[in-house]
Amino acid sequence: MNYVLAFAGSNSSISINYKLVKYTSSLISGTEVRLRNMAKYPFPMYSYDVEKENGYSNSLVEFKNEISNAKGLIIAVSEHNSYPSAYFKNTMDWLSRLDSKFLVDKKILLMSTSTGGRGAIGALEVAEKMITRFQGTVVETFSLPRYGDNFDENTGITNADLAKIHSEKVSSFVKAIS
Repeated sequence: MNYVLAFAGSNSSISINYKLVKYTSSLISGTEVRLRNMAKYPFPMYSYDVEKENGYSNSLVEFKNEISNAKGLIIAVSEHNSYPSAYFKNTMDWLSRLDSKFLVDKKILLMSTSTGGRGAIGALEVAEKMITRFQGTVVETFSLPRYGDNFDENTGITNADLAKIHSEKVSSFVKAIS
């Protein structure tokens, strides 16, 4: 448990939440951060029939083990119609079938971003409830509104006030996992 696992709850190849997670990961020093691009994890839509017929994929078991062995998680959830993406929910469904306590004792920095002014806050709130149900501990949350106005892929968060808040949240998370 010497690493932090970081990923976005999106399977989009152009996910802005993945870009936020990638940037956030780059700010952490002194601890290995394993960044996972979930676009490379094509989990089928969960159903009992699929589970019964096919069991659990190797990639799902490996991902669950990575979560179990991490000392903390950085997750950014994307928002679709005020809720986390179906992909994120589906991933949580599969993981919980492997182990309903797959997040027990995990300290989590939970984030979201969107192109709108609310910064995917609806998805963030729902995801936080979901994570705590599986016994994860959300140490900090951060929402970045208006991604296109407040984020640059080369420099990160461009709004000074939001950058300061983000930095404080990252520092608090790092302290919690130390």
